[in-house]
Amino acid sequence: MPNTIETRLPTGVKDFLPVKAAKLDYLQNSLRSIYRSWGFRPVAPAVLEDLAVLELGLGTDLREKTFRFDDRQTGRLVAFPPDITPQIARIAATRMREMPLPFRLCYSGRVLRHTEQRLGKDREFFQSGVELIGLSGPEADAEMIAMAVKCLQAVGATEFTIDIGQVEFLRGILDDLPLNSAQFLAVRTAISAKDVSGLQQLLKELPLTDQQHTELLALPRLYGGREVLAQARQAITNSASQKALDNLEKVLEVLTVYGVEEHITLDLGEMRGFDYHSGLIFQGFLSGFGRAVCSGGRYDGLTERYGFPAPATGFAFNLYNLLFALDRILDERAEEGTDILLFSSERDKEPAQRLAATLRNHGYSVARDIIERDQTASLDYARRMHYRYLLVCNDSAEKLTLIHTLDSKEISVTLASIESGQFQI
Repeated sequence: MPNTIETRLPTGVKDFLPVKAAKLDYLQNSLRSIYRSWGFRPVAPAVLEDLAVLELGLGTDLREKTFRFDDRQTGRLVAFPPDITPQIARIAATRMREMPLPFRLCYSGRVLRHTEQRLGKDREFFQSGVELIGLSGPEADAEMIAMAVKCLQAVGATEFTIDIGQVEFLRGILDDLPLNSAQFLAVRTAISAKDVSGLQQLLKELPLTDQQHTELLALPRLYGGREVLAQARQAITNSASQKALDNLEKVLEVLTVYGVEEHITLDLGEMRGFDYHSGLIFQGFLSGFGRAVCSGGRYDGLTERYGFPAPATGFAFNLYNLLFALDRILDERAEEGTDILLFSSERDKEPAQRLAATLRNHGYSVARDIIERDQTASLDYARRMHYRYLLVCNDSAEKLTLIHTLDSKEISVTLASIESGQFQI
């Protein structure tokens, strides 16, 4: 026996065999179809970036997670991008700056991020998303959320929510607090975890006013439907937060026009992206799946880091999370195999080869079973490799037998029906 070769993958990355890969392909194509219907055009960023250029668009968290190494040709540091949005910002700012705004751009690709190996987390992510560069205001924000809803519906999701937050609302409350960095981090952590009791204990030890206590304690509770806006207006008094609520209310009005409000939840205590985003933020969650399948929001300062000031918003799907959340639903939607395996035991293979070409010309996926084996073995192979049908070329070239691989049901078909295009499966 040949020696066994060690083929274990590095921690945090995956191979996908044909069935799962077909589902990923279905997800990509379905999402691209929605992007295209909303006027977004594809771009394909480079797989490597100059580290110094890439880091202009990264927050502190992603900088620490970037895979980097020496380029032996130039001696400079290069990196695998940990996120595609900064790449789109660079492309827009440097390669498209002479083009008229807005830019409606979409993409898909894999990114790598360092993670702590002991936690067993993924280091590879498959992203698919859109960036809308050059538009500010609630209608642009609402378009991103409505698109995300339509994307989830297109891939078969039925029970899901889009949780919306507002970074400027939070900044109005948090920016002027008289706290050091450790105290500020502790407050943010408690709010993110919706730990009301822990937050209460923490605030007792901090030099805050009664109004600041009231506002901070309100944040973990500002979660729910549209009634949260009224609750927030009563609890929060500063003008910056009130202005952010005005923006959010206008976004909800547009979402009502789009007819997607049933999927919307407000979470005004959401701290994700506090140091990166500049306005509305959102995440998509499927019922029964604890991780977000998509996330997005406004990031008006990003393209300016590359010398091209422009408002911007967007979102990205984590296709791996989406795949695992919808795995059973995708069993019925994704094309997992080939339509027909064509079997012939005749010495002359030319008729079978011509038949395979004819079927392909009529839009079917067809493979010839070139290995010499009997019909039973060929049918077993077809079942195991997810072919829908075995088509058997009989002694008579005019009459063929079509066998359904799931239940072995046989149907007689004629060569004439295939050549004329009347044959259907």
